[in-house]
Amino acid sequence: MLRLTDLREILRYVPRFRDKVFVISMDGAVVEEENFGNLLLDIAVLRSLRIAVALVHGAGQQIRRLAEQSGQVPSNIDGTGVTDAATLQLALTAANRVTHEVLEGLSANDLRGASSNAVVAHPAGILQGIDQQLTGRVERVDTALLQALLESDVVPVIPPLGCDGEGHTYRLNSDAVAVEVARALRAVKLIYLTTSGGVHRGTELLRQLTIEEAETILKKQRPEVSPATVSKLEQAVRAARGGVPRVHIIDGRVEEGLLAEVFSNEGIGTLVHANEYQAVRRAQRKDIRKIYALIQAGMENDELLPRTRGEIEGQVDDFYVFEVDRNPVACVAVHLYPDDHKAEMACVCVDSMYENQGIGAKLMQYVETQARSIGVRELFCLSTQAVNYFVQKGGFQLGTPADLPSARRERYERSGRRSQVLVKAL
Repeated sequence: MLRLTDLREILRYVPRFRDKVFVISMDGAVVEEENFGNLLLDIAVLRSLRIAVALVHGAGQQIRRLAEQSGQVPSNIDGTGVTDAATLQLALTAANRVTHEVLEGLSANDLRGASSNAVVAHPAGILQGIDQQLTGRVERVDTALLQALLESDVVPVIPPLGCDGEGHTYRLNSDAVAVEVARALRAVKLIYLTTSGGVHRGTELLRQLTIEEAETILKKQRPEVSPATVSKLEQAVRAARGGVPRVHIIDGRVEEGLLAEVFSNEGIGTLVHANEYQAVRRAQRKDIRKIYALIQAGMENDELLPRTRGEIEGQVDDFYVFEVDRNPVACVAVHLYPDDHKAEMACVCVDSMYENQGIGAKLMQYVETQARSIGVRELFCLSTQAVNYFVQKGGFQLGTPADLPSARRERYERSGRRSQVLVKAL
């Protein structure tokens, strides 16, 4: 059942995406999944909210099946290797079938769709001494044609094929095509729908990655990252560096997964983003309710000093929040003691959904930088349960109450909490 909080979350995102473009790239395997009909229904929801959608699809699974049925051995499946003449014919047949199936599904949801020759390609040529034959590379995207379709309320359906000016067709990689289409249309999101989900570290799903973090994973070639996911991650980095703000890699088999990824802060897959997706800023009055909600569990567990909303309101200028997609997911307070050239770092708290992602460490580093810039010589903090964290992650050392400014020491003694004092010279 839809909760009121879910509806509020959705409504928070809708104005931001209205009249913007999403490019959705579906693997051929996703089209054959039971959830395919639900995905098209989700796209209908996006269109009803005035979000324009362009669809790119793959056909790897269909090429593989056609090859098995005809007893052929394709020279390449995904459009990244050599494409001989026989494999191109397989790709044409498979891609046309998938395109037709997508168009049928759009019609079933009262959406108009059209396949076009918007992708202009040229031969990939000779790479590392090997002639790629009929494998192509995107030369350009006919942006005017795609925009005309979108403005006419038509969903462009783009297969992994491209034509040159002389009427020759080339096999393309759908992941790469999606990047070029997203860049051409200045899409605010590129969403890869796969059957393998997002990027994992062991069993842990990595929910957000900066461009740099994604590149590190690619360089290390982690064994748990499948070849299909590596392709998506490589293209996600290309897209993000090419101006697409957010690239999502999600499991296309999850019911309502597309909407959950778009209209919630957590999502269901991996988001690769430019650095501006995350930011630390000074708290404002509008953040008071969120800050209080963030620290409530910590107060109940006696990890944090109890504070009322009124107290937060009175000290809101001392607070900073860490935002993910404009939503505060962590906070910290900095209380200055200028006469002693000291500052207290207090109320460090990260939403449980975003723990173990280095956000706390980023907040501490931000506080250090800010403190140094105004002449603070020493940071201190008090902790009852996270002493090791501040020592190991923040570089603090064990101190004593005598290290506290006199005004803070009086309140420390009155509280009776007997928190460990930690200090760090700046």
